[in-house]
Amino acid sequence: MAKDIPIGTRAEAQETVEFKHTLSAHHRELPPVYSTPDMIRLMETAAFQALQPYCEGDEITVGTSINIQHRAASGIGADIRAEAVLESFDGRFYLLRVSARDDVQEIGRGTVGRAVVSMGKFAEKMKK
Repeated sequence: MAKDIPIGTRAEAQETVEFKHTLSAHHRELPPVYSTPDMIRLMETAAFQALQPYCEGDEITVGTSINIQHRAASGIGADIRAEAVLESFDGRFYLLRVSARDDVQEIGRGTVGRAVVSMGKFAEKMKK
């Protein structure tokens, strides 16, 4: 199992909003603003990056829960930065506090849950 992961461990992930990240890319009648699923993906990436250095062998972390509020819109060209900070650990489940900001303001926040799994065991389970 993964090494002990200190509470407060953190990481960031960044991207610039492109058309493919917008609501319009999926539904033409919607505005060209950063989509909630893309914001959550970036938050999940930050959470993965925070925990991955502590995994051993073929271990990775996978998402187990999401509780997110998307609070403000960002348009094409905005630089988005997501941060994840490990808040707690319960058995094999990790809870990270996540947030996302654009150039101006916080655009989202919440929590993401993750668990450490063995890629080999996970692959075997998926075959069944």
